[in-house]
Amino acid sequence: MSPKSNHILQRNNVKLSGKGEQTMMLAHGFGCNQTLWRFMLPYLEGKYQVVLFDYVGSGNSDFSAYQKDRYEHLEGYALDIIEICDTLNLKNIIFVGHSVSGTIGWIAAKQRPELFSHLLAVCPSPCFLNIGPEYQGGFEKQDLEGLIQLMDKDYIGWGNYLAPVVMGTDLSPIGTNSNEGDVLVHELLNSFCSTDVTYSKPFAQATFFSDYRSLLPDIHHPCLILQSSDDSLVAVSVGEYTQRHLQNAQLQIIEAKGHCLHMTRPMDVVKHMNAFLINNK
Repeated sequence: MSPKSNHILQRNNVKLSGKGEQTMMLAHGFGCNQTLWRFMLPYLEGKYQVVLFDYVGSGNSDFSAYQKDRYEHLEGYALDIIEICDTLNLKNIIFVGHSVSGTIGWIAAKQRPELFSHLLAVCPSPCFLNIGPEYQGGFEKQDLEGLIQLMDKDYIGWGNYLAPVVMGTDLSPIGTNSNEGDVLVHELLNSFCSTDVTYSKPFAQATFFSDYRSLLPDIHHPCLILQSSDDSLVAVSVGEYTQRHLQNAQLQIIEAKGHCLHMTRPMDVVKHMNAFLINNK
């Protein structure tokens, strides 16, 4: 393998596991990292070669490879995906993206459609902003601006606010009576707060202030949208909007709270994924 290829694999902390002729790539969302997919891995590795990675600036990626101009826009994160696929000589892969990675996957698929066979998105949103009566993404711009400003003023406070909203549960102290939800929200909080604001703030801005609704009609791959029935970040109506504007998409609503179905309902996610892939060969 060439030095450039080694650099890309190390840069994005790429991990390969599983067996199977078909490759599945799992792409984490904002503030997260590849370890948060571990709940689904036991159900996938027997059937697929699984590719895990961290975007530059996240998880255990090579932070020295961070380029401010590149990662101020979601296209920079899409380029990470494209370069990983090219380095591993991957084509016709199943791409699974959580949250903003659904959009990042659509961006990569428009640029390099041959890399993907199917696009699966867990709680995606093409735009988090409320833009008039025709589209309600869930948030007013000034509220998101306040949330971004909080990252500079009180990074731990920002994480303490956002993690419970994303996970759909309260931030309770960990103790002998803690349940799985308590543990997961603290794990998400640790993931949020372990990344320097230098890297997480531009990713947050690219995530929450972008509008990729116009991209949806350009995507022709079979797409599956998995939406939580009670998600404080992405309403069911956003999932319905996304499904209508993609060319070839199905929407499945999973009865659950929170934005992280791959952590809280991994078996349900896998079940719907398997049914979709069998019916869309």
